[in-house]
Amino acid sequence: MNAATRKSQAERREEILDAAASEFAGRGYHAASTEGIAAGAGISQPYVFRLFGTKRELFKAVVARCFRETLEMFQRAAEGKRGQEALGAMGDRYVESLTTDRSRLLLQMQAYAAACDDPEIAAVVREGYGDLVAYAERVSGLEAGEVAAFFAQGMLLNVVASMGLFVGQADEPWAERLLAGCKKLR
Repeated sequence: MNAATRKSQAERREEILDAAASEFAGRGYHAASTEGIAAGAGISQPYVFRLFGTKRELFKAVVARCFRETLEMFQRAAEGKRGQEALGAMGDRYVESLTTDRSRLLLQMQAYAAACDDPEIAAVVREGYGDLVAYAERVSGLEAGEVAAFFAQGMLLNVVASMGLFVGQADEPWAERLLAGCKKLR
């Protein structure tokens, strides 16, 4: 007879964060339900609150993890590169992630929306985004205008991707033109 192995608190925490990321990405901060998150993680709702305290704290943890994972993705992409080559590699990897993991994009968009009216969430978004900017500045060594253009292009890509439009997939001529322009900038 095999005794079921109990998962550690850290493992359960990651499962909750995964389920919460999915729930928040799909429904937004206000409409997401902790019941749905608990069901997605295969645990009880009280356990969610035991580990995170409040829905806001859980959302903040999910958002912080999303930004941390994006930073790690940038770091892997830029490894051994500097200047425009580093930004180009980071941008290419980011575009790839937008096309392969729509939940990350949706979670980012939900984080920006929730930051509009919640100072605590805004602080987490500012910190995460600031870490991305600081890394891009450091690894590229480029002037502020070039780094700003990189992030402006990334935000444009977020908006276009949130509408389900990408090069070769866009039925909208204006979207194709914008995306073609983004490619020329890299």
